[in-house]
Parts: sequence; C-alpha cells; structure tokens
Amino acid sequence: MSQAPSNGRQLLVGIEASGTFPVEYRFTHAQKGNRHLVVVFANFAAPNDYGWSNGVFDKLRANVLWIRDKFDDNRSYYLCREMDFSLEQSVVTLISNVMRALDLTPDSVTLWGGSKGGSAALYFGLKYGFRNIVAIAPQFSIGTYVKNVHPGTARYMLGEGVPEENVRAVDSLLPDLVRSGANRTANIYLVSAAQDDQFPVQVEPFLGLFQHHENFNLVFSDSPHIVDHTQVAGRNVPLLMGLVNFLIDGIAPRLGFVRNGYEEPDRDRSAITSYLSATSVVRGAEFPPPVVTAPTPQEEVRRDAVRLVGHARGAVRVIVWEHGKYLGQADVADDGSWSWELGRAWSKGRHPVKIYAVDASGYQSERIEVPFAAVDGPAGGAPRGPKALVVDHGPLLSTVGPSSSAPMVLEPVAHEQVLDSRVVFAGAAAGAAQIGFRENGVLLGGAAVAANGSWSWDSGWAWSEGMHVVDVFGVDASGAESPVTQVPFTVMNASAGSAVGSYYGGNY
Repeated sequence: MSQAPSNGRQLLVGIEASGTFPVEYRFTHAQKGNRHLVVVFANFAAPNDYGWSNGVFDKLRANVLWIRDKFDDNRSYYLCREMDFSLEQSVVTLISNVMRALDLTPDSVTLWGGSKGGSAALYFGLKYGFRNIVAIAPQFSIGTYVKNVHPGTARYMLGEGVPEENVRAVDSLLPDLVRSGANRTANIYLVSAAQDDQFPVQVEPFLGLFQHHENFNLVFSDSPHIVDHTQVAGRNVPLLMGLVNFLIDGIAPRLGFVRNGYEEPDRDRSAITSYLSATSVVRGAEFPPPVVTAPTPQEEVRRDAVRLVGHARGAVRVIVWEHGKYLGQADVADDGSWSWELGRAWSKGRHPVKIYAVDASGYQSERIEVPFAAVDGPAGGAPRGPKALVVDHGPLLSTVGPSSSAPMVLEPVAHEQVLDSRVVFAGAAAGAAQIGFRENGVLLGGAAVAANGSWSWDSGWAWSEGMHVVDVFGVDASGAESPVTQVPFTVMNASAGSAVGSYYGGNY
C-alpha cells in the first residue's frame, strides 16, 4: 500500500516475512538522490506502533525506514518473544535487506528511537555496527522496566510468570554490550534530562560504561518545561532534527576530517523498488479485493439504514475508509461473507467509501470504491433537491446566491498544526442562520448560528493525520449561501495529549 503524505513523499508499507517473525514496515525514498538511511524504532504508545510517524521527519532528505514493534499484538523492544531472540534476527533481516537494496553499508545508516525505541537504537546500533545512533531517554535495565511498568510486555518477552532469571538476562543485554566496547567508533548521541524520573535508575548508572567509546555525546537538558520522561524529546526536537541532518550529510559533531554530500540523483532505484514491491503489504491478483453486493454503486440509501454487505475470498476481515479516515472493520465468516454498519446515521450526501480485505498474515488486497448517497426518508425516492445542512434545529435548504460576507473562522486558524484528532471549528457569521462545512466537495455537516452571531461545530469523528482543507460557508434565512472561507490545517498526531507529546508520537 502506498500513501501520499502532505509533503508529497510517497509512503510505502510492507512486511518482511522471510524470518521467523513477520516484520511490518513503512518506507519513504530519499529526496534529491540522498545516499543515507534513517531507521526509526517506536516508543510504547506510538500511533499504530510506528514511532515518530507524525510528520516530524518530513523534511529529512534521507531514506526513512519505520519498523513496527507489534508482534502477536504485543510489544517486544524488537528483541524477543518468551526469550526467543529470532525476533531480533527478523528485525535485522529487514534492515539488512533494505540497506542491501539501497547499496548502502552500516556507515551510511542512522538508528533513531525514543524510550523503548531508544533502547533498540542503542542495542542494534552497537551490536550490528551501525555508524550513527540517536537514543532519546532509553532504558538500560529493560527486563526490570517491563516487569514493573509494562507487565503485559514482560510476559510476552520474558515468558509466563516473568521468571526472575529472564528479567536479569534481559537487564544485562544492553549494559554488557556497552561494557564490551562493541562498535566503539560509532557516533552516539544519548538524550536525557534532569527532570526525567527514569534518569537516576535507567540512564545515569550506565553512563560510565561509554568511557571508551570515541564519540559518545550526552545531550542533557535541565529545563523547568520538562516535567517527566514523556517530555524529554519534545524539548529537544529542533536540536535533534539539526543533528540528524548533519549525520545524513556525513558530518558528526567532532574534531577531524569529514566528508559530506553523497547525492546521486540519477542513481538506479530498481533494486530497492523490487524489494519494496516483493514485500509490499498489498498483494495483487493472488489476493482479490472484496466484493460488495450492497449498496450498489450510486444507490440512494436512507441515512440510518446503510449496511455494507459482501464477500471476501481468503480474508479474515475487511477495512472501511472514507476520505482517508478509518471508519471501522468487519470479520469475514468462514464462508467468506461479511457485513458492516457504521453505528450511527451517515451525513447526508455522496459517500465514496473505500474497502479492502486483510488476510491472516496481515497482507492486504487492492482497494475498491463503493460510492453511494445517504438520503433522508425512504431510499430510492424522488430525485433530491438542494442539499440540506442537518443541524440540531432541523434542515435548512441551501441555494447558492448572493448573501452576507464569508464566515469568520477563529478556530482552527489557517495553517494551524492541530495536535489532536478532535478538531473543533468556531467563529462568527453576521447575518447567517447556519454554517456549513465541506471537504473535497463533500458536505461534512452544519451548525446553527447563535443570536450574537457566534457558532461552533464538532464533527464527532477523529480526523486523520495530515493536511485538510475545509470550506466554511454561511446560509441565511432565505437559503442563500455566502462566499466560502477556506481553512487549511494539519492534524499532527491523533494520539498525543500535548504539543510536546506529539513530537514523540505518544506517551510511554
């Protein structure tokens, strides 16, 4: 599957299934022929278990490989399941195959991660000889940490009952690796803070182990704006983005001769293209898309009676989307049949719903589009007239014509980066009775205007991450529609609870 982020870089999704454990990934090609790879490991509450996938890397020139830490619906530190470290080997296989397809060596790779992902970046970077490591607020005593803080992860990694000998064994993995002097020429940047409640136990006791590493750097923050572990990254994001751009250019902050550049805009991409195609999560003819028997294309269906029905050969579930937003999913029965309902009335108007199937291994079919129209009253009735804005006070017919000035939109402001999936619109509109909202020509909903001219509207759904452009217009008492106020905004991270948290891709 490929997606087009707001910056125009294509995002490719796949599964490396040649190892014991299938490893899911996202990948985006470098810009302007850059010859570097950034590998990103996830922290605990990263959206969909892909760390730093909220757009913070959009301007990096390098190839970027995000690795998902989700195995059997559990987290693993990318290390093991019940002390079976073939999971680690499966992750290394993915990195190696991508690196080989790009014709790179470990000297042209930066490993990046925070918290759990920071531990993984250090571990894989030191053990497998990668040149650059950026580890933000990592844990060194991993076994003890998961036992005390994430018991579900502890059971998955260490085994049922969490045997103490397994806790001690996993506790020793990273300290022993550092103590051994492995990859002592690596450029290591460890980020921490005085206010991080984990620093005294999980970081400070281990700093002395790096004394023989030639380019170990501790980026240490002591800021009143950092109050706990979850905020270490956010306060350092501008610095870290600058650092990674230096590393991409082959410059590590140290004395000595360095060389930068490495751009090859005309380089043959056939090897990486072939690898991405071979491991793509979207399968072709061997896994057909689902068949939808109802509603039929362009059918008019009563808003409160929409039920999608069909069959999907070889699938375990079907996924339903609209306008880039996840709506829901349905299990597929043994005979291939499935059905799905939204659980609430659809907004009135045309709905170009997209559906795809997923098999037991996580592979996906191609997408199909099922366009239908949600209408008031009996389905298949007389042709509809002008669209109605359905609000709390009933529908108001809207006809385009001269009216008052365009509504004033106070929230969100144009080009705002919204740090929550719940987007609330608010503003004022003199002379209007109602306010309407459209995106890509599709009516989203409406809101009544108060006597003082103020209005607000909450869609009631979670907005997808990325760029949105919403047209806001007023409708007066006679049904005339005002000029449009266009509001472009970007939803940065649906899971983050604060601006700082959004940089990190969620809490820990």
